[in-house]
Amino acid sequence: MLVLTRKLGESIAIDDNIKIVVVQIKGKQVRLGIKAPKETKIHREEVYQAIQDQNTEASKADLSQISTLAASIKK
Repeated sequence: MLVLTRKLGESIAIDDNIKIVVVQIKGKQVRLGIKAPKETKIHREEVYQAIQDQNTEASKADLSQISTLAASIKK
């Protein structure tokens, strides 16, 4: 893991198209601004993990249940 120290208003560049800026520091909280292309998906870690968990559960779906659901949608 790379650990960097930044002050208010300073930034970090990732590749050629992502920039992370320290926007505000209040006590133990730091607000970050992220400039990235619209197609770049950016999530808080807990949201990202929830998405991954849901995708894992969805991949375990019973094929017969999916077929039944697809048939009911076609009606």
